[in-house]
Amino acid sequence: MADLKKTPLYDEHINSGGKMVDFSGWSLPIHYGSQIVEHEAVRQNAGMFDVSHMLVTDVSGKDAKVWLEKLLANDVNKLNIIGKALYSPILNDNGGVIDDLIVYRLDEKETLYRIVSNAATRDKDLAHFQESSRNLEVELSPRYDLSILAVQGPNAISKVQSVKPQWADTIDALKTFQGRMVASDWFIARTGYTGEDGVEVILPSDEILDFFLHLREVGVQPCGLGARDTLRLEAGMNLYGHDMDDKTSPLESGMAWTVALSDERDFIGKAAVLKLKQEGVRNKLVGLILATSKGILRRGMTVNVEGVGQGVITSGSFSPTLKQSIALARVPVGTQNIASVELRGKWTQLRVIKPSFVRNGKKQFN
Repeated sequence: MADLKKTPLYDEHINSGGKMVDFSGWSLPIHYGSQIVEHEAVRQNAGMFDVSHMLVTDVSGKDAKVWLEKLLANDVNKLNIIGKALYSPILNDNGGVIDDLIVYRLDEKETLYRIVSNAATRDKDLAHFQESSRNLEVELSPRYDLSILAVQGPNAISKVQSVKPQWADTIDALKTFQGRMVASDWFIARTGYTGEDGVEVILPSDEILDFFLHLREVGVQPCGLGARDTLRLEAGMNLYGHDMDDKTSPLESGMAWTVALSDERDFIGKAAVLKLKQEGVRNKLVGLILATSKGILRRGMTVNVEGVGQGVITSGSFSPTLKQSIALARVPVGTQNIASVELRGKWTQLRVIKPSFVRNGKKQFN
């Protein structure tokens, strides 16, 4: 893996027994011995993920808000207080999803923001940022000097506070989807990707190892990409390149709630989204449950909906919490409660639900 990029925790991942894999050009641990143990640690206690491969971009300038109004499908004006976070897709001119990202407001004048975008799309995102901000007074600062550690689970916050007691009151004051600077280049946000409580900590890269080791000392389980994927799937959260991509509308990716069409902004991709809405959306993203314990739902499997048509599984796996296979799938809009998938040459019935399976450790359907 000599040509793969490495995070500042790479050597510690190796020392901790991490099984390293190529993830979008980065060498990262898929697990440290047991994906199931790591998954359950997050659902029942606390786990941490090195997500330093994601890109932090600081945005400043007189036209920062004007640019974000143009860039984001969601409405940046929803950031009505300092520290508030906004989840939004960014779209191409055809209305496909280039990426999903989180934007934080950092000042009173609405001239400072912070964007956290995905690893797999970081170069594409940055090029899109630069192109779309041309002719505006906006400065984009990719923070290659920063790393990110996500600490997730019902005990995640108390674990972080035991390591950083000086920030306990600040963390307690944060509501979900809010973040705050707590020290020079240390930023803590009540966000995550697991369906559990917790924080994501953005910090100087040369300080992440010490923070990681202290968290492990207080019982936070290091977790790899495998557990991160099953946790986000149980939570019904999209993964770029699977459940959303640059050829598919957010309206067909379970992301309609992130597209603000009622305001007067003319954001990139808005015309294409409005056109699709007027013509009629053909597909929707749903959750699938496999009743039988035999077989695993996998990405790419064809889903048949009798009398309606066919769809495709976009993400699928075994759920360690539910002890059954679950999936996200894009299916015709006429799909109701039942579908089927071919497993071992036999069409097997699936239950169709709203795409959320487990949140805060609890099953989300009857």
